Amino acid sequence: MNSFASSRAPAEHDGFIHVRGANENNLDNVEVRIPRDAIVAFTGVSGSGKSSLAFGTIFAESQRRFLESVAPYARRLIAQGHTPKVEFISGLPPAVALQQRRGSASSRSTVGTLTTLSNSVRMLFSRAGDYPDGAARLDSDAFSTNTAAGACTHCHGAGTVHSVSEASLVPDPSLSIRDGAIAAWPGAWQGKNLRDITTHLGYDIDVPFQQLPAEARQWLLFTEEQPVVEVTPERDRVAKPYKGRFWSAERYVRHTVATSKSENLRTKALAFMHSQDCPECSGTGFRPDALQVTFGGLDIAQFNRKPLSSLAGLLRPFAAEAGTEAQAEVVSTISADLLGRVEVLVELGLGYLSLDRGTPTLSPGEMQRLRIATQLRAGLFGVIYVLDEPSAGLHPADVQPLIEVLDALKAEGNSVFVVEHNMDVVCRAQWIVDVGPGAGSNGGQVLYSGEVAGLSEIEASVTRRFLDPGPAPRREQREPGGWVRLRGVELHNLAGVDAAFPLGVFCSVTGVSGSGKSSLVCGALAQAAGGPVAEAEELEVATERAVIAEVTGAQQLSRVVLMDQKPIGRTPRSNVATYTGLFDAVRKAFSELPLSRERGYSAGRFSFNVAGGRCETCQGEGYLEIELLFLPGTYGPCPECHGARYNEQTLEVEYRGKNIAQILELDVSEAEEFLSGIPAAARALATLREVGLGYLQLGQPATEMSGGEAQRIKLATELQRQRRGHTLYLLDEPTTGLHPADVQLLVSQLQQLVDQGNTVIVVEHQMDVVAASDWVIDMGPAGGDGGGRIVAEGTPTQVAHNKASRTAQYLARRLAL
Repeated sequence: MNSFASSRAPAEHDGFIHVRGANENNLDNVEVRIPRDAIVAFTGVSGSGKSSLAFGTIFAESQRRFLESVAPYARRLIAQGHTPKVEFISGLPPAVALQQRRGSASSRSTVGTLTTLSNSVRMLFSRAGDYPDGAARLDSDAFSTNTAAGACTHCHGAGTVHSVSEASLVPDPSLSIRDGAIAAWPGAWQGKNLRDITTHLGYDIDVPFQQLPAEARQWLLFTEEQPVVEVTPERDRVAKPYKGRFWSAERYVRHTVATSKSENLRTKALAFMHSQDCPECSGTGFRPDALQVTFGGLDIAQFNRKPLSSLAGLLRPFAAEAGTEAQAEVVSTISADLLGRVEVLVELGLGYLSLDRGTPTLSPGEMQRLRIATQLRAGLFGVIYVLDEPSAGLHPADVQPLIEVLDALKAEGNSVFVVEHNMDVVCRAQWIVDVGPGAGSNGGQVLYSGEVAGLSEIEASVTRRFLDPGPAPRREQREPGGWVRLRGVELHNLAGVDAAFPLGVFCSVTGVSGSGKSSLVCGALAQAAGGPVAEAEELEVATERAVIAEVTGAQQLSRVVLMDQKPIGRTPRSNVATYTGLFDAVRKAFSELPLSRERGYSAGRFSFNVAGGRCETCQGEGYLEIELLFLPGTYGPCPECHGARYNEQTLEVEYRGKNIAQILELDVSEAEEFLSGIPAAARALATLREVGLGYLQLGQPATEMSGGEAQRIKLATELQRQRRGHTLYLLDEPTTGLHPADVQLLVSQLQQLVDQGNTVIVVEHQMDVVAASDWVIDMGPAGGDGGGRIVAEGTPTQVAHNKASRTAQYLARRLAL
């Protein structure tokens, strides 16, 4: 035996994974044994450490061991995880993580490409499609908009073309160029530079744009020429002349859209462009010869637009068709394979999606279920699937099919580990690992690891009382103080819907996935009430505006707040402390300390975003990227500040024995007590704790937070405003990522907003929230084309008795009716 092998602890072969000395994040030297070849639920309040154990330790270590076997050069091409803080793990098989992530930002990524169903569809049309007489058989690449062989030559497969016009580039032609007539040009110095160049080129920038000759207007807006002239800045004759290059408005807009890395600049530039269906392919993105081939009477674009549930019905007779001819066998084989994969998606409650649905418009829960379905067909054996809340975004009616899919993964010889809050899923697991008892520094311990029934004996467990919670408490329903009524709403699958939303109460909008809930609330209602329309990449609704025949009652609202799950910041510099504003109060308090006064430090000294107090080596980041030859790049603590973000002089200032960097390391609950002497900060921290975020570190980067956490930070920030009455709050599935105990905290906060005279409307699947509502609007009866209607509305009790509603039976069970 070699020395390396003898130094290792003996591997266990008793069917268990043995973890010892796990200290990832808040885990406190955890030791636990978890069975393989079982469905195991990891439970605990938000921030208890269950994800740190399942993903941060078990999956991360499995991935690390796999990557050790990969050649160093190849390893550079693989996204690296981290090395978990754990002493020892034995019995660990390969692992696959299916985490909640937002859809790919690429408009080319669709449900079909994500699930690889598009490959089978292309083969179906190529080998089994009906061709026009005399047409040559096309290769499968001809049925893809992402290949040179298949993409429309005019729009390159995008299906849309972008153009500009004089009206879009110059919205107010009565203005002169000096006054900003060419709105599409950049602002600040760049805009002044272009105006100076325009003057040197001989154009009058002081007359109304509409009075310039047509030829001049055309050249300034659309020329491809880029003359370079020597410019002396106007009104600054002392400045040295410089060479300036001219950009027409159109050329500048197109260049910005195509090359800018700034999302803000690209969005501004796109506002000056018209988007329309490509006239060559009618918006399909395909070449004409591909569109002439049909299957089941549909061309490839029509096939991709059909909801998956309809596709299953279309494919079924072809899959069952028996025949001795080779062609019939090809049709049957490809159809049967495609049908089997589509049916899994339909069973997972995704039958309303179509193959051409862009992944940027999918919720994290939808994305994860698509990946689960893909893995089910992958045929892997002997691996651990680690899933992050697979029930997220699921109506209770769709939970049973999800459980059956998890059972199927297990039946194929795999282990299924789920980090889960849905007690219906938890109760169907064979084993439970409960982590707690609290969140953050109050958690990090395995309270119980065993069969589900045994958890009821663990007094320290917060989870145990929700395994069989009993009926929801009855409460007196509020009476609406008015109504906002929408008539004839047209948006996605909403076709002429009439809806009435009560004001001054707590209202839940329910229905199966894809029934039109988000379209109605975050799309149509937000638009009708004068609020922001939800962005495509953040919610299930697209950016297009609703068509609404009539709106009444919206004048009763003073303000509309849409609390979506969009990140609170797109860089690590944004965190809980900065977003909520509590860090301003903390920095002010630091600036008033004796040592700060003595040195003349202002509040700005204690910001890691500006020069002065921050560490200039890492510019306040706390870490540096380290490039390694032939190995993956990695991040390491800054050698100057060792991750503190600030320079030594700034860190010498202490508040109650802690410097500013140590304050940022506190979690919300710890900081609430420590900063009790700073009232503004303490109020903000108390509100964050009350919405279930007591475990978050003040300095935790926004980029590391889930959509649910970001949404609750926005809610906490709003609760601090102390504005009273007549605000409409719209929330899309605010319980995502919340333990049932945290759901109760959240509901109490939402009820508080209503008690202050506001209106709260939530899109929600969690029956505890629905039962606590004053009014329920149930959408359905199904998803996609089978939904888009209001099937029931009234108090929770009234909806629970409505036989037309798929939600009714689950609400009735929660109300014990």
